[in-house]
Amino acid sequence: MAKTRTTLKELDPVWSQVVSEARAAVAAEPLLGGLVHACILHHETLEDALAYRIAQKLASPEMSEQLIREIADDAYAGDPSLAEAARADIAAVFDRDPACHRYIQPLLYFKGFQAIQAHRVANWLWREGRKDLAYFFQMRMSEQFSVDIHPACRIGKGLFLDHAHALVFGETAVIGDNVSILHDVTLGGTGKEDEDRHPKIGDGVLIGAGAKVLGNIKIGCCSRVAAGSVVLSDVPPATTVAGVPARVVGEAGCSQPSVSMNQLIGARAGDDKAT
Repeated sequence: MAKTRTTLKELDPVWSQVVSEARAAVAAEPLLGGLVHACILHHETLEDALAYRIAQKLASPEMSEQLIREIADDAYAGDPSLAEAARADIAAVFDRDPACHRYIQPLLYFKGFQAIQAHRVANWLWREGRKDLAYFFQMRMSEQFSVDIHPACRIGKGLFLDHAHALVFGETAVIGDNVSILHDVTLGGTGKEDEDRHPKIGDGVLIGAGAKVLGNIKIGCCSRVAAGSVVLSDVPPATTVAGVPARVVGEAGCSQPSVSMNQLIGARAGDDKAT
């Protein structure tokens, strides 16, 4: 009986789409050939491409690109869930960002996606007990991306950081799956207390620009935090909170606020993108 040959698309549809788009991009704009080949077409897998891109972004005179590449390669080999999460993150950006039209854009151009992938490696280092190296990754992420995420912060799959500027996520913060967070958001503490002191963000949550979520509080699944709000207490699931301090102002308006991305208060969120 003849063997059935498994195609790349069947093995990894996300990577297959990235490679296809990369070839089309080079054909359309040859001046980007060097960048696209170095970041995508020279690699066999998404894991290899991610390790290369992270190394490019975080390298400095203090630590070479080669060393960071080796660290990232070890992380992807040691924990396959890192690359699984990256695939979900790419799909989330494509699905929720009206400015994203191709899968290659997050990998090549979007610092929010790049910062999250670097954080996933830093978190792996933290869990492996290599805390000083994890802190180095955090420092370089902050310098390069203006995104300051403690390496112990736990982040689920399918995270979308829209614009990804001036973000601060604390050490004991936890972010669930399929969350969308806009720029200038803080997931912080309320003082100098130790131990568990940062927010726990449920699945499917949408957090608007400039929101501050402070303390060891829970943001219920599929809720919305309006832009500019200061949240100091638990938020029930599937609700919208707004204000300083934030209070419940209504229902979330749809089953998946992080996907609809509708931030209007007083109207049903629907299923359209609205950033």
